[in-house]
Amino acid sequence: MDHIKAIAFDLYGTLFDVHSVASRCEEQFAGRGQEISNVWRQKQLEYTWLRSLMNRYIPFEHVTEEALRFTCRHLGLELDERACRSLSDAYLRLQPFAEVPDALRELRDRGLKLAILSNGSPHSIGAVVGHAGLRSSFDHLLSVDPVRVYKPDNRAYELAEEAFGVDRRAILFVSSNAWDATGARYFGFPTAWINRAGKVFEEMGQRPDWELTGVDGLVKLFGTADSSAGNG
Repeated sequence: MDHIKAIAFDLYGTLFDVHSVASRCEEQFAGRGQEISNVWRQKQLEYTWLRSLMNRYIPFEHVTEEALRFTCRHLGLELDERACRSLSDAYLRLQPFAEVPDALRELRDRGLKLAILSNGSPHSIGAVVGHAGLRSSFDHLLSVDPVRVYKPDNRAYELAEEAFGVDRRAILFVSSNAWDATGARYFGFPTAWINRAGKVFEEMGQRPDWELTGVDGLVKLFGTADSSAGNG
């Protein structure tokens, strides 16, 4: 792993649990919290992809609100403006996965530069990371906002290469989203896929270099002298 000088992390679903909003959804719509969270997240992703294809970029928090409005209409739930704002704001206070704070600290102790590369807006990323008290863990918080297109467009991944100032082959990209890891692999990043739920990777012509069950797996990866042999 000596060739890896920096790590770029996806934010949503990788470092932070997007379904931590389910409890807030449950408070608003009893018995429907997890169902709302599942549909909301899927529609949120679909809207980023569609907006990129249509060249109709808007900041991520607005996409999140659009997806929430669709979700409630789709599920036949009455969403007033107060509830819409309250639920949308829950995406600014996502909870990190349990292993993340310690893993980030240990990776920094190994001399690695760390960044978040996210579809979130600067405001969204800053709010989520700041709420968790993890801002000091990162050298860069990178939003796609400057290029006005969402991952997996190459222009989004280029932001990490430019910020770190090293060749893409020296930047490990880490994501729990198989589509994101696929896009990053096509761009030229070595990739680690965080597969917490035992899912199957996408069939789009790429495989991650490493498949891990949590971010703490990276600590073991960088702590092992012969760990340069990947899983894919």
